[in-house]
Amino acid sequence: MANGVAELPDDPALLKQIIVLRDLHLEHVQREAAAAIAARSAEVELRDRQIEQIRQEAAEQMEALRQKHQAEIHALLRRFYGPHNERFDPAQLLLFGKLIDAAPLDIAAIEQEAAQKLQTRRPRHKHGRQNLPEHLDRIKIEHDLPAGKKPCPCCGKQRRCIGTEVTEQLEFFPACFKVLQHVQYKYGCDDCDKNGDNPQIELAPKPPQPIEKGLAGPGLLAYVIVGKLADHLPLYRLEKIFERQDLHVAGSTMCGWIMAAAELLAPLVLLMKQRIKRSKAIHSDETRLPVRDETVKGECRKGRMWDYIGDAANPYIVFEYTPDRTHEWPIAWLQGFEGYLQADAYAGYDALYRLGKVIEVACWAHARRKFFDAKETDGRRSAEMLEMVRQLYAVEDEADKKIALLAGPTRQQKDDIRRDLRQRKSVPVLEKIKTWLDEQTKLVLPRSPMAEAINYTLNQWKALCVYAEHGFLNIDNNAAERALKLIALGRKNWLFAGNDAFGGHYATLYSLIASAQRHGLNPQAYLTSVLSQIATTPMSQLEQFLPDHWKADAEAERLTAKASAPPAPS
Repeated sequence: MANGVAELPDDPALLKQIIVLRDLHLEHVQREAAAAIAARSAEVELRDRQIEQIRQEAAEQMEALRQKHQAEIHALLRRFYGPHNERFDPAQLLLFGKLIDAAPLDIAAIEQEAAQKLQTRRPRHKHGRQNLPEHLDRIKIEHDLPAGKKPCPCCGKQRRCIGTEVTEQLEFFPACFKVLQHVQYKYGCDDCDKNGDNPQIELAPKPPQPIEKGLAGPGLLAYVIVGKLADHLPLYRLEKIFERQDLHVAGSTMCGWIMAAAELLAPLVLLMKQRIKRSKAIHSDETRLPVRDETVKGECRKGRMWDYIGDAANPYIVFEYTPDRTHEWPIAWLQGFEGYLQADAYAGYDALYRLGKVIEVACWAHARRKFFDAKETDGRRSAEMLEMVRQLYAVEDEADKKIALLAGPTRQQKDDIRRDLRQRKSVPVLEKIKTWLDEQTKLVLPRSPMAEAINYTLNQWKALCVYAEHGFLNIDNNAAERALKLIALGRKNWLFAGNDAFGGHYATLYSLIASAQRHGLNPQAYLTSVLSQIATTPMSQLEQFLPDHWKADAEAERLTAKASAPPAPS
């Protein structure tokens, strides 16, 4: 250190220069060191980013693969085991650009289930013109050559008509309103009048109308009812439809028509109710019907709409509106009924079952849905159970096919065929399901969706097996659920009922519409006919307006008219 100091010059200027050079050197070394550290850090950061990117890409690929496999499992479950509205046609994958033949699907299983070769391309449909229905009126429009073109362009002689070519075009003529003028002739005696006696004036009677002194005729009443409840049109939309023909009918007026028609038709629905209670088995279900709450402005409370469906001997559907869901309503409606009640697991029916006169029949569609919903968390057990339920429904399909082969089978023959197949094929499957449920309930997590599905099925087990003992019972309660679609679609459009009274009126009219649809009738034609006659019909003769009776009478009249019609010219 001393030697180094001794070597330093004594000149202050040189000393300053040495110090400056040293500082510059140190600064240069520091910059190089910082650059090296920065480069190393950049390399480490780049390597970390590359590693993270590789990890992220691997995770994304694994997640995509997992989702793909999960979607394929769900698709197969819906395709093979789900209810009809949950089933899945593999050809639908083409809509999303997926190739079925590249997907790892069990082609043999799919073709066995579908009973046809799997098509990996959407089939092309022939779009030829369809024949138009014969019952539509034909309006002939003739197209002839102009007189100047009828002579032959070759020799100039008049050409002869050698035939016609007929093409049909479907046209729409808007519905129209017509005014019916009821002219009642009045008669009196001139001689008695001249002699100062009573002229004995008498007015020709006019048939009673659905709404006496009302504006609407039977056809218009039926149109409004069907538009509101079958076509789900709010009344304000009907107002706009009418206004297109320069006719203003207020929504409040149409509400009055609906109420009057419902009150007029109520005895007929009461008769349908009495007939349904004669059934050996009744289907029942319920859904909500929002009703305007008069105590809270802008709010709705939860009313309920129940449906009751009779068996094949009493083929009617009756709805009942109730302001709440308490058990007293179904118990009151079913009072006097003795037989089988197929419904969901609603505890309100338990009081009926305890009396011993009504036997509970549970719904396999409800039980199956529980396991379908559990597929996300327990796909293996879900698939096992859904396969066994599919076997139960396969027996029902086999019974339908056997019955379809018979020529005019009686109701008893149908029941015997179905009961025999159920005893031979369904009962063993039910025993297998029960064993499986007892085993799995010990293994699944207590609060898992699968445990909930298993417990639901075990709690309903006795009622789920009742159907196999008879041929006239159904395996599920889907008939009652389908009937309630009228209500579900309606509330999506007209949203709510104004009060409890109109909930009851809607139930009356829904009963007639649904019963008519059950028999394949046009509800508007049916209601028009009933409304035009029911006011003058004694209560003892209301049976003629039951949908099945009305259909039979209308068909008989059609055949009679066809037989008496003159033959068409050849």
